[in-house]
Amino acid sequence: MILFPAIDLKGGQAVRLLRGEMGSATVYDADPAARAARFAEAGCRWLHLVDLDGAFAGHSVNGDAVAAILSAVDLPVQLGGGIRDLAGIERWLSAGITRVILGTAAVKNPALVREACRLFPGRIVVGIDARRGKVAVEGWAETSTLEATDLAGRFADAGVVAVVYTDVDRDGTLEGVNVAATADLARACGLPVIASGGVAGEADLRALLAEEVAGIAGVITGRALYDGRLDLRRALAIVEAGLERAPC
Repeated sequence: MILFPAIDLKGGQAVRLLRGEMGSATVYDADPAARAARFAEAGCRWLHLVDLDGAFAGHSVNGDAVAAILSAVDLPVQLGGGIRDLAGIERWLSAGITRVILGTAAVKNPALVREACRLFPGRIVVGIDARRGKVAVEGWAETSTLEATDLAGRFADAGVVAVVYTDVDRDGTLEGVNVAATADLARACGLPVIASGGVAGEADLRALLAEEVAGIAGVITGRALYDGRLDLRRALAIVEAGLERAPC
């Protein structure tokens, strides 16, 4: 299992939202690139970036901040938020992003996901954000009637490298990750699933590791790190120990 520290970008700053509400943004760092460098220094193997403004606008907005982060660290980076066409996907992959996350596009333009997987194998992630099991789109501003498990199943054979599953109702709340729903989704679709939303501390990491065999491949954490509830070096040690115990 991989731990992905999250940097959510709004107005060029690193922020955290509460349940996806843009009006609830708490600014944690005016220099996201410096924050990324500190994450790398602590031993992180990946970074997770979200262009929040882009998710609402439908196109990339925080490009300068993303570029600064890419210049500051020598780590693989996955990016989501407002990437909804092949040109945008190719532009970010060419700029140094390792994996692109497609969320709204996965619901509204599934053919794009399949074509992107064909053109860029191993570099496309589907982002599934759900409220009470129903998929949310357009920066979580809209909730569809589509079940998260059904959406994931549509891409089981598409070549998607992973699914990021976010429980929107828990995101930024520090109420604990939805381990059961994440594991159920992984079992249902047969794809590696990265858990997101609600991580509060080390107990969440251990609970996810206990379900790693279901297909949980990673966990994204933001507010718990920024608030100091989760010590990054200790968290990385817990996850790494889990990897060492995992069967080959």
